[in-house]
Amino acid sequence: MSDNPRGLRHVEHVMGTVFSFDIRDAATPAVERALRDAVALLHHVDALFSTYKPDSAISRLARNATTPDQLPEMVTEVLGLCAEAERRTRGCFSSRPGGRLDPSGLVKGWSVEEASTILYDAGAHNSYVNGGGDLQLRGESAPGVPWCIGIADPLRAGRLFTTVTGRDMAVATSGTTERGCHIIDPRTGAPAGGVLSATVTGRHLTWADAYATAAVVLGPDAHAWIAEVEGYELLTVSEPVPPSVRPGAPR
Repeated sequence: MSDNPRGLRHVEHVMGTVFSFDIRDAATPAVERALRDAVALLHHVDALFSTYKPDSAISRLARNATTPDQLPEMVTEVLGLCAEAERRTRGCFSSRPGGRLDPSGLVKGWSVEEASTILYDAGAHNSYVNGGGDLQLRGESAPGVPWCIGIADPLRAGRLFTTVTGRDMAVATSGTTERGCHIIDPRTGAPAGGVLSATVTGRHLTWADAYATAAVVLGPDAHAWIAEVEGYELLTVSEPVPPSVRPGAPR
């Protein structure tokens, strides 16, 4: 945790990725305490939902070592949100990709939003929480100045494709830029293809994150679908189309 002229900054390694906090309000004792609570929440979420920890609630549920009625309330809540996300995305988001229980496609965005809420309730009304590139933004970056978020170009490493500006918003990106083809189409069990990256903006990161995953699965149909979802917008980068081979041309 470190001071800066406008508030506090902190970086935390958890859930196999990096979470960063940037609070632009005064670093009051209440805000400092809230930041510690937000970090503690992320570690608690990791302990409950990690598919790599055999003693996590999710791992125990996956191998039938526990039952749904014995789950912690937080796990029950998240699994309910996953079921709602599956309904909202017409089956293109699932907590069982490839037939294996894994709600991590929603957990990260949800936990970032929960951490942001802890900060906001303590008086940090101008802040962001960034979990592995997915952000929940509150208020403004400075008085009268909206947040400005760069979106990576999946076709040109180290370059920006565009920027997104706004206040009180969430930004989530899914795709193959960082981890390759890791998103499974729940409808087929095969890796999703056609879209290199999908960025969704809206009010809540819980849903923006799930919608971004679903958009990669939906591919070209994603824009028509998101147009029916109130309050959320989508930007996609498609895979390059290889040049067609002319009839009779050398191969």
